[in-house]
Amino acid sequence: MLELRHVIAVVTLALAGGCAGVPADRTDETIVLPYVSSFSDARPGDGVPGGWRVWTLSKFKKATEYRLVDDSGRIVVKASARASASGLVHPIKLDPGMYPLLSWRWKVDELIPTADNTRTHTEDSPVRVVVSFAGDTASLPLEERVFFDNIRLVTGQQLPYATLVYIWENRAPRESVIPNRHTSRIKMIVAESGRDKLGAWQEVTRNVVEDFRRAFGEAPGEITAVGIMTDTDNTGENAHAYYGDILFQRTPRPRPDMATD
Repeated sequence: MLELRHVIAVVTLALAGGCAGVPADRTDETIVLPYVSSFSDARPGDGVPGGWRVWTLSKFKKATEYRLVDDSGRIVVKASARASASGLVHPIKLDPGMYPLLSWRWKVDELIPTADNTRTHTEDSPVRVVVSFAGDTASLPLEERVFFDNIRLVTGQQLPYATLVYIWENRAPRESVIPNRHTSRIKMIVAESGRDKLGAWQEVTRNVVEDFRRAFGEAPGEITAVGIMTDTDNTGENAHAYYGDILFQRTPRPRPDMATD
């Protein structure tokens, strides 16, 4: 079996968003929505908006704090990490072919100085948006299936078939695809990099179908969950960041040319 420290390193990323699938024995307790509940519709405070839930990664990990706050009249989530790693996750059931555009807002006041997502021991990010996808795990290579089995034995949860993690990196250039060191079924995409846009709200839109094909070389299956995570467990540092609403949208249809006389 994998060393426990290696298992936890992967669980930090993978369980954050989506393994985040609803456990089979709890489907009667959880309503899986076909859309992502808005933070902006909630009230400031400690509660989590409907549809979202706290995802504690492991008893070995200190949890990141997430609070609903008023930012210039709009309700957003403020994340505060202190040598910690946990997330918020929203189970969802969505066809990416119909809703390929994923949009969100995030704000980062300061980067994590010693973070480097290309190295396992410094793999932290002030913001992560995580999307998990269904698929046929039986079709995966033997080593991947064994890895999935080991994760399930340790955590009691099933990893999703594939997971995309959008991050804000210190140095790696935008659009870089960073592989996970333990499984090919988790890929990080650098949605933003460097210090130029710190301190201001950024609006991001990604085509998850195109990103999935680029990362995994195949078409994506059903989207099963979306999550957010601010983590500093590997570097041991402090980080604060903000998340706005997350939305899946259809690709705009081209307007037909207007007939002219």
